[in-house]
Amino acid sequence: MKKTILYIFLVSTTMACKKSWLEIVPMGQRVATNVKDYELMMNDPAYYLYAWSGGWQEPLFMGDEIAAEGSYFLNRNLFKERLFQWADSIYRLSEETAPAINLHNSQLYNLNKIINEVMETEGGTPQQKSAIRAEALATRAWSYFNMANYYCKPYVAATAAADAGFPIITMADVNVAEFSRGTLQQTYDFIISDLKEAIKSLPATPPVATHMSRPAAEGLLGKVYLFMGKPAEALPYLESALAQVSANGSPTLYDYNETLAPGGSFLPIDIMNGPRSPFQNPSDVREAVVSKVWNCGPYVQFTQSGLVLTQEAAALYGAGDLRLQFYTARNPDNTPNAAGRLRKYGLQYARFGLQLPELYLLSAECKARTGNLAGAVADVETLRRHRMPVANAAVPATTAVSQNALVKFIIDERVREFAMEGYRWFDMRRLSVDPLYAGFSAKHTIYHANGTVSEYTLSLPNRLVLKLPRNIMDGNPGMANNP
Repeated sequence: MKKTILYIFLVSTTMACKKSWLEIVPMGQRVATNVKDYELMMNDPAYYLYAWSGGWQEPLFMGDEIAAEGSYFLNRNLFKERLFQWADSIYRLSEETAPAINLHNSQLYNLNKIINEVMETEGGTPQQKSAIRAEALATRAWSYFNMANYYCKPYVAATAAADAGFPIITMADVNVAEFSRGTLQQTYDFIISDLKEAIKSLPATPPVATHMSRPAAEGLLGKVYLFMGKPAEALPYLESALAQVSANGSPTLYDYNETLAPGGSFLPIDIMNGPRSPFQNPSDVREAVVSKVWNCGPYVQFTQSGLVLTQEAAALYGAGDLRLQFYTARNPDNTPNAAGRLRKYGLQYARFGLQLPELYLLSAECKARTGNLAGAVADVETLRRHRMPVANAAVPATTAVSQNALVKFIIDERVREFAMEGYRWFDMRRLSVDPLYAGFSAKHTIYHANGTVSEYTLSLPNRLVLKLPRNIMDGNPGMANNP
């Protein structure tokens, strides 16, 4: 059997040549000859294929649920400020690199290698090989879905066949001379195909929560369909994912009525760091269908320090909502915020894989959009009963019987659950083409210490899409950038 070389690599993003889209610099090598070697490729922490520590930073600063305190936000990081301003170009120089696209590219070589080769390697059973390949397929699909939500237009069925997609690369080959973006429809067809193929061979229960499983892939496929505006196609996959999770007994929701009660596991609340919650422990995967986190604490480049909730977002929380205990009206230096604006002070690690709370909300939204209002209410109230006293958890009666009002309530619940973690940017994009949100607009505000403000308005529709970084375009001059 022909031996293949397993490279331990880094992506070089500063090379101004055509193959720089997927340029690989060998750091060492060993021979991959059997199924265990390919399993190690999926498990090697050097590739961040599971417990990522980056790649999700950009969306945090583009959501419209955030504002910023100038004294703690400005002059800290140029890219954060450009993202917050929805600037026309974020990465303008060849040495300026984008975290998400860098991580996608660094993973892609290994994922393609596993997908293309593992079934023909030595050792192992066909079932073992199929499961490893399925994990790689699901991970590749998840990565491409993220790239589509950074660098492609929101999906609209009528225009997807003409809108630019994201370059699809299926070979583990760094010597490809040219890359084509293809169409957005081709990108989504590719994502769906990978997930459907993966579902056939993934286990119902993952070995650990950082690995893909069948409910994780089904939940992600449901999310993809919903973000394409196809709730009827999405719902069966989401229902199946929830059913398997329930049968497995894991993951499960934390009940904040218990964890934030006297003697609860999230207590004591530290005056500087907030409750002792999963936001401070990347190994806490109790609510993760598939766990991926990134460090956004105070000592990293893309820290969320300086961000506060907008008044509109803060107003979404009811007085009894225990999620408010993850916010403080004190600044990062522990001085009082004079205007009482709230920052999420318990947020050291943001979650961005697939969390059980999101699975309930995705299911609820699909049910509401397809007319099953009672089912939608049941799903969203399941989450709310774990986030506040039962007396406060019910969906308002007038909302529960109105399809449009219920959909909006569920979208608002996504803000209440995932504010300041990056989810809102993805929702903003799809809502911008949703007739229910006609007239969509967004702005960001920086509050300065002298009482003045700076405001930035999202330029629609162009700035719902990031431009490809300068280093990518320099290496691929024949590829069209976003306007």
